[in-house]
Amino acid sequence: MPASQRDVKNKIASVKNIQKITRAMEMVAAARLRRAEQRIQALRPYADALRRMTRKAAQAAGAASAGVPLLAEHESDRQVGILLVTGDRGLAGAFNSQVIRAGVRLERELSDSGHQVSWYVAGRRGVSSIAFRGYEIAGSYVGFADRPVHADARSISDDLIPAYVEGRLDRVEIIYNSYISPLSQRVAQERLLPLSQATIVGEEPEEEAPAAPGAAAGREGQAAEAARPASTEYEPEPDKILKRLVPNYVELSIYRALVESTAGFFGAQMTAMRNASENAGDIITEYTLQMNRARQAEITQEIMEVVAGAEGLTG
Repeated sequence: MPASQRDVKNKIASVKNIQKITRAMEMVAAARLRRAEQRIQALRPYADALRRMTRKAAQAAGAASAGVPLLAEHESDRQVGILLVTGDRGLAGAFNSQVIRAGVRLERELSDSGHQVSWYVAGRRGVSSIAFRGYEIAGSYVGFADRPVHADARSISDDLIPAYVEGRLDRVEIIYNSYISPLSQRVAQERLLPLSQATIVGEEPEEEAPAAPGAAAGREGQAAEAARPASTEYEPEPDKILKRLVPNYVELSIYRALVESTAGFFGAQMTAMRNASENAGDIITEYTLQMNRARQAEITQEIMEVVAGAEGLTG
């Protein structure tokens, strides 16, 4: 039975109300995304500077760096911690599901190879999904996914660092959505502990500045000057500095993952709400055509009734 004009009008009104909500959510997500992008841009220089400082201190400490617990590798590699970073809310497309699938896939691979896995999950969506799958969660952290601060990262590191130092964990992997653009988020998996495997203490070539025009004449003197390595004096000793720098670097790595996940969430939500608004517009157009057809059918029916009545009177 075809729908009446009133039924179609009610459907159009309902879809328009939903469209207003999705447009409002898109604008809110866009505003929060801009703030999250600003936080990422402000964090990157500090993170790069801390990484360089930690690497140089580790190189200066030499063999003494082995005495820093977070740099030392355990003899066993059986106990593995997975730090999964998700959002507190949904309505963001595949943002949460893709990182959860990556975490579950890693857990299965580790379990199949004889490892014991401990879950540490940030974000309500991740906590509920991991618990629903029957996994035991060693640490859950919720309520700050929309605007994480450094203290939130510290609360996570306060659980992970002692677990690694005391031997309850042999290594820690972190899985999160790395922010690329509002339309793209990439699932990233990184080694968080031990830091000797996290690429912060290895040799990295320094970037060379491009030579200025006319600088060739002074290159010989500059080469002789560059041949003498710059000496850096550490007070206190480099290994003692490392003991303070390394925990800060772990906290910063977690904080960076939280901030990138936040930006990725708002980008995914903005995109999802924009698509929902466009789909609502298509549905409204379709319902409008349906309503016009129903109105035309009613008018045609009325005309036929009038003609039939007129023929009956004239006959």
